[in-house]
Amino acid sequence: MNESCPIWGTPASIKPPTEHGSTVDSPRTGGRYSISSSAQAMLIDLDERSKSRLTSWLIEQRRQGTDCPKIGSEEIERERHSKDTSVHDRANNLLRFFQSQTLNIGAEFYYQEILDKTELEHAKSLGLFVAHPQPKDEDIIWKMLAHSESSSFRELQFLLDYLVDQSWLDCDGSSTHSRYKLTVKGYGHLAEIDHITKDSSQAFVAMWFHESMNEIWENGFCSAIKDTGYKPVRIDKKEHVNKIDDEIIAEIKRSVFLIADFTQGEDGARGGVYYEAGFARGLDIPVIFTCREDVLDKIHFDVRQYNTITWNENKLNELREKLKNRISAVIGDGPLRN
Repeated sequence: MNESCPIWGTPASIKPPTEHGSTVDSPRTGGRYSISSSAQAMLIDLDERSKSRLTSWLIEQRRQGTDCPKIGSEEIERERHSKDTSVHDRANNLLRFFQSQTLNIGAEFYYQEILDKTELEHAKSLGLFVAHPQPKDEDIIWKMLAHSESSSFRELQFLLDYLVDQSWLDCDGSSTHSRYKLTVKGYGHLAEIDHITKDSSQAFVAMWFHESMNEIWENGFCSAIKDTGYKPVRIDKKEHVNKIDDEIIAEIKRSVFLIADFTQGEDGARGGVYYEAGFARGLDIPVIFTCREDVLDKIHFDVRQYNTITWNENKLNELREKLKNRISAVIGDGPLRN
């Protein structure tokens, strides 16, 4: 049935609620999510910026392979106190979204704040990607707002202007009636920030180097990475004569993605894993989070927001399958897959 998005009040489709909450399909948040009853009650006190950050978190969860992220009271409370994403990063996310919508190189998309039915049909007949804030005609405008962490059309227009000023987008027309397309410089910028390296087949694994983890490494992480067509790299298994920190940074930069396992022993959290995951995230290298299920609650609060694969040492086949599916869904199969 047709309802309103609990977060934004915009058109959405909601499945009948269960004891665990509701499942919502909302273009304004970029797709599907589930929300608990307690979290939904907390939305009343959430301001526009916090809602935008929550929406951005949903987008990121889907990018990491979670089709229907779950919002609980912890997620609401976290976004209430979080900082906004930088304007530069929001513009990058909007640029990525445009690339995903305009599949042909050089294709234009059409943005107009007011578009009547005749103009809409004419634009579509020309094969243009149409975006405007009339949800009865198009949902795409809501997705533009979601991917750019924008709470208003004024903010969205500012980010569009920013992309044009950086020469990543080309604009033909006025601010309210325009055709845009990604420029050569824009495609180059996306390639740079997303680290598109066709020659790389490497996956870096950051983990606890303890003998209790040997079987997990061999029959879990290592096997899953090889099965999906990549070469696993663990820094303690590589021969080198360089400073270890420099070698870690170099290998992460060479990698297509990183697996960060936050399993810890009685001596506490593995600081190196947090550092390596953060370094990769700063470079926009995808990070897949894992942890042994009995110590999941010991992960730092700031990291628990990410979708984490949990594992049990007695069910390594399950870990292997979960990890293979996540790599294939988020990264894609690698060049070494048979």
